[in-house]
Amino acid sequence: MEHLELFFKSIFVDNMVFAYFLGMCSYLAVSKKVSTAVGLGAAVIFVLTVTVPLNWLLDQYILQRGALVWLGAEYADYDLSFLSFILFIATIATMVQLVEIVVEKFSPSLYNSLGIFLPLIAVNCAILGGSLFMQSREIETLGLALNYGFSSGIGWFLAILAIAAIREKIRYSNVPAPLRGLGITFIITGLMAIGFMSFGGMLTGGDDANQEVEVVSVMPVNEMSNTEPSEEALQEIQTEVNETIE
Repeated sequence: MEHLELFFKSIFVDNMVFAYFLGMCSYLAVSKKVSTAVGLGAAVIFVLTVTVPLNWLLDQYILQRGALVWLGAEYADYDLSFLSFILFIATIATMVQLVEIVVEKFSPSLYNSLGIFLPLIAVNCAILGGSLFMQSREIETLGLALNYGFSSGIGWFLAILAIAAIREKIRYSNVPAPLRGLGITFIITGLMAIGFMSFGGMLTGGDDANQEVEVVSVMPVNEMSNTEPSEEALQEIQTEVNETIE
């Protein structure tokens, strides 16, 4: 259940594009054609699926305070968390280089259409954001880290695929001149982000039922009927009534 919840939450609720607006440079530049968007989206899925678990292993066994205890008790106090950015980016750059070699070998046309944006995956903030979110959210197991990387990649893939399909159709629409190009693309992206916000309650519904309800004790009706108001209370009530009438 935990894996399933993380999977759907990473795609729809914590979408890299529509929730955090990460990877917008590639999202806007390579979303003019569906075929190109599919190729880049598949590359992002692969890179995230591989780099997030690898960076989880680096974080668990090298970077965290006390992670080097497996080398000996004298290394228990070492804290190498300041190296997180360097090692994470090195891992990402290595995987991106591998993807670039594979795409150039088996699909030269896709390689040429992606152009400079394929090697730029190495500095795509969505890729680095996946590893940093994994670290900040303290994902517990390697399996969950693999799940998070894969599902985050699918979320980014769906975002760029959707905007590419819309941009292909919108060419034949009568868009006002000042909004043509990136203007209408930003507006559509904002509307899509608002739509994805509706998924926010998908995994939180029913939480209110689990909340404890405070019980307020009241005086029983029969006891209230047996109590008689004092003369001072009656005089105060009479005074307030007279003032209201006047």
